Amino acid sequence: MTCEYYGRYIDDVFMTWNKSENALKQILENANTSHPNIKLEYKIGQSLPFLDILLTNINGTLSTSIYHKPAAEPYVVPFISDHPRHVFDNIVQTSLRRAIKYSSSFQSFNDERRFIKSTFLYNGYSFSFIDKTFQKFFSGCISSRSFLPFLNNEKQFSEMHHALSGQPSRQQSQVEMRIATLTTDNEHLIKESDNKQEFTIQGNKKQNEFQNKLIIHYTHENRFDTSYNNEFKSSI
Repeated sequence: MTCEYYGRYIDDVFMTWNKSENALKQILENANTSHPNIKLEYKIGQSLPFLDILLTNINGTLSTSIYHKPAAEPYVVPFISDHPRHVFDNIVQTSLRRAIKYSSSFQSFNDERRFIKSTFLYNGYSFSFIDKTFQKFFSGCISSRSFLPFLNNEKQFSEMHHALSGQPSRQQSQVEMRIATLTTDNEHLIKESDNKQEFTIQGNKKQNEFQNKLIIHYTHENRFDTSYNNEFKSSI
C-alpha cells in the first residue's frame, strides 16, 4: 500500500493514495471479506470530512477547514441562560481557537469567523459582547487601536495559526498530566521498594551471636532427675 498520509482516530481512518482508485477499492473490498465481523464503509474523493475537519486536495496540496455536518443546527448555549458570564466568553473563544487551528488558509478562517459570529447572534449574543470577546482573543496579534476586532491580513493569521498549532488541546494536556502523575507515583513506589529491599538485606547481614554455637534442648520430669544425674550427666 502506497500512501502519502495516514491518520486514525479509533475506528475512523483518513489516508491519501497515489495509485489508481480501482486499486484502492480492491484493497478495501478484500478487507471487507477477510472477516465476517469487519465491515468498512469508505468514501473516495478530492474533498472529504474527517471528524470535524474538511480536507481538500488542491493540486496535490491538502487544505483544511472546519467541517459542519449538514444536519447540524446552529445552536450554542443561549445568551439568556443562567450561566456565569465567563462561560459565554469561553464558548466564543473556544470556537475562534478551533477555527484558527483547523483552518489552513486565511480565507477558510474568515469564512468560519463569519459563521461563528452569525451563530452567536442567532443565539441571542449581543454585538458588543461578541466584538469585545473577539478583541480580547485577538489582542496578541492586532493593535488595541484597531477598528476591526479580528485578524485582517494573512500575516496576522499565519502568526496566530502557528502559535496555536503548537499548543496541546485541553484533552491532550489532561492526558499528559495523568501520565506524568502515574509516572511520578510509580517512581515513588519503585524507590520505596528499593529502600525496603536494601533495609531487608542490611538487616539480614546483622551478626548472630548464636550462629557458631550448638544449642541442645532437653526436657525431663522431676522423677527422672536422679536417673539423669546418676547415669547420664557423667557421660556428657
